[in-house]
Parts: sequence; C-alpha cells; structure tokens
Amino acid sequence: MKTQDVVTTALITSFIVFTTTAWGQATPTLQESRDTRIGKIELEKGFPSKDSVTKLYDELDFQRACQAYIWALPIVGFAEWQASAAERLGARSLDYVLYNNFRDKLGVMTPNGSTPYIISFPNLAETGPLVVEVPAGPSGGGVLDFWQRPITDTGFAGPDKGEGAKYLILPPDSPDIQAEGYRVFRSPTVNIFVGTRALDPDPAKAAAWIKQLRLYPYAKRDNPPATRIPSPEGREWSQVPPRGIAYWERLADIINREPVIERDRFFMAMLAPLGIEKGKPFKPDARQRKLLEEATFVGESMAMAISFDKRIEGSRYRPDSNWQYVIMFDPSQEAEFYSQFDERTDYFYEAVTTTMGMVSRTPGVGQAYLGSYELAADGSRFDGAKNYRLRVPPNAPAKQFWSVTLYDVDTRSFIVTKDSIPDRSSRMDLRKNADGSVDIYMGPTAPKGFESNWIPTVPGRGWFTLFRLYAPTEAYFDKSWPLPSIELVR
Repeated sequence: MKTQDVVTTALITSFIVFTTTAWGQATPTLQESRDTRIGKIELEKGFPSKDSVTKLYDELDFQRACQAYIWALPIVGFAEWQASAAERLGARSLDYVLYNNFRDKLGVMTPNGSTPYIISFPNLAETGPLVVEVPAGPSGGGVLDFWQRPITDTGFAGPDKGEGAKYLILPPDSPDIQAEGYRVFRSPTVNIFVGTRALDPDPAKAAAWIKQLRLYPYAKRDNPPATRIPSPEGREWSQVPPRGIAYWERLADIINREPVIERDRFFMAMLAPLGIEKGKPFKPDARQRKLLEEATFVGESMAMAISFDKRIEGSRYRPDSNWQYVIMFDPSQEAEFYSQFDERTDYFYEAVTTTMGMVSRTPGVGQAYLGSYELAADGSRFDGAKNYRLRVPPNAPAKQFWSVTLYDVDTRSFIVTKDSIPDRSSRMDLRKNADGSVDIYMGPTAPKGFESNWIPTVPGRGWFTLFRLYAPTEAYFDKSWPLPSIELVR
C-alpha cells in the first residue's frame, strides 16, 4: 500500500470514529418513558405507545386551539359586531348605526363615554366599490379591514384633515378605478369597518354633522340612495367575542367569507384538525368540541394575562406611576421581522378598532390612551367595593379634552350601575383643587362634596380604567406631564 493510501485510510477511519462518538453523545437514546407537563409519555421500541399517541394528538390540537383563539380575536370581534348589529339592530350593509349614549354603547369593548360613535360594516361582495362620504367638521375615524388594520383614517387624522372627502374603497379583487374627486383605497378583506366619532362638543352641531354622513355604492354615485342611521334604542346587542363553541362558530363563518392572508396559512392548517376549514361546514365531533370549549377558556385566560399583566417592553408611560400604554403595536400589526402577535392580543382582548390617529406621534392630532389595571402600592386589583382616587394634574396635555373611563373586567365594557356614569372628563363641570388639579373618585358611594367628580363601581366586581387624551400635545409625547397612580382612599 502506498504511503498516500495509508494516510487517507487513517483519516477516514478517524473521521468515522470521531463522528460516531460525537453524534452518539449528542443524540442520547430515547427513554422508555418520561414524565412531562402533560403526563407520562411512554415509548415502545422507540415508538410512542398508542395511549401516548392519543394524548399527544389531544395536546397538539388543544395547544393549537389556544393559540388560534388568540390569533382570531381581531376578526371575531368585528364579525360578532357585524352579526349583532344585523340581527339585533336590523343594520344592513349600507347602514350606519349611531351609538350615542351609555345604553347604546354597552355592547362595545372599552368605548369612550364622551363622543357619539357612528359605525357600519359593509360587505363589499354586496356593494361593490363603496363610497364613504365624510363631511367637513371635527371628527376622528377610519376605514378598517376585518383584521382591524387601517385602510385609511378619516377626519382630523385622515388625508382630508377635517375638511371632508369622498373615499372610494375597492374590494380585494376588483379592477382599479381612477376616479377624480375621490380618495381611492383598496381593502384586503371583503368585509370592512367604517366608523367615526363626532368631536364637536356642541351636541346639536355634532348631530347635524352626523346627518351628512353618506355611504353608497360607487355604481350609484350619480343618484346615491339615502343613508339610514338607526340607533339601538334600548335593544341589547354585543360586540364582545362570544365564549364557548360560539366563538368557533363565529370564526368558521367569517373564515368562509374572507380570503386567506398569506401570514395566516399556518393557522388555517392548525384549525383543520379541529373541524374549521375554509370551504367546509363547521361540524365538530365530540372530541373536537370538548377541546375547543376548553381552549376558549384557556386561550381567553392567556389573552387576559397578556392584556392586564403586560410583559411587552416599554409598556409603562413613566417609571413613577403604573399607567401603561394601551396600544403597543403598529396598526399594520407588522414589525420588522415578525407579525405582532402578543402586541395585538394585548389590545384586542380589551378593546376594538385601531386607526393611525390612535397612535399619532404628531402633537395636536389624534388620540392617546393609557390604562391602569392594578393598585401601584401593592399590586392588588381594583375592587368595586373599595374607594379610590386619581389626581389629574393641571395643564393636561390635550388640545381638545381628556377623560377617565371605568370598565368591568368581565365584559370590558362600561360598568353597569343605576347611575349610568361610566366616565368623567374635562368637558364636564368638575370640582377643581386650588392648584388646578382634579380629583376623580371611583367607588360604590360618592364622596361628599365631590359627587360631580365620582364614577360609581359595583361591589364584588373588578374593574380597570383608561385615560384618554384627545389631540395630545408635546408634554404627553416627551412624558414631561406626570399622571400619578390611582390611590386607595379610606
């Protein structure tokens, strides 16, 4: 044998020995069984036992259902609102609904108590290209797709800047339209949200502005039909995502009415073994139903943890109080390297709708939202049986006004009391302290002399609160204006 051949053989032998030893150490032999967080997993000749296979598939599908619950929150929230408005309020595809008072807004998650809402849920498959006519005047609104992503803002934060405009919204697959005098946008979803808030502090002027809103098919632009604007008028309705199997029924329905977005194809794959598949009826068997019903509870509990115990970096407004930013994501729901899954869950569990104006970084434009979910002193939750105080410092950084609103934890809507007082705002006649600050009281009974500053709560029920700034100014953005934590008062 030649010297070169001897060396080559030795090198090959050494490599085989080395790799066998290295790989042997890196890949230990599977054990016959192992105790895990889902119980004992048993192996037979290296294969999972039949009992373990059943357990693993159940856990696999349950975990997928929990994550699918969280993933679906935005679209289920809108689909539930659309269905409830149609079934309970008789709203059609080209109707707005005016939510103008405490009772009207009870079905909305974290509504404000200060301004009228005017909301529609057009189905572009029925309407075709749609004209959204917004009159000039103080307003803040937008057109959103059914994943609650802005297509365009309207009003002060929109391209019309409060001067009014005709917005033309194209369905996903319709031809392009070049229309002079229209601001043209395309929706990635078939169903859309069209909504606005009338911001004029004069109720009569706000009502007159609302009457000028128009919604009609572009094909009928030369002779547009009148736009109906009904109100709930005491009828009960709810936008809050349902619980139990009803959540999945709503999801299965809207999935069949919408295109699948590229980012969601893996979630669609996860749903298929659970009986939810585009193009097929939702008929879960007993196993699927049991897993889905449990997953709504666990999934909602996960979403609640994400929302009410935020672990998202940078969520605190200032280090000297426990007020936190309510919106911690880009309204597109996209970051540089990932879609903002937990960030959007944080918001859409407790609230509904986003526009660019709601995350505006331009002083004097849009809105700002801060939330408080527990007592800073000891981390205890706000208790409807106890009394609290928030001292709002003078010179609040809001060009228009500020408000404090309380919400029931279970419904994420207004706390229901005989007084029907969900909020206090700088638009109201509040009692001020000598330095210009305002004390807002929350509790089951009104403090003597501060009845006008009091928001009632219900013993036995938890609550949280949002602080809103309308047209926030520089002192909010640079955090130079402090907002103290809520305090327990004896």
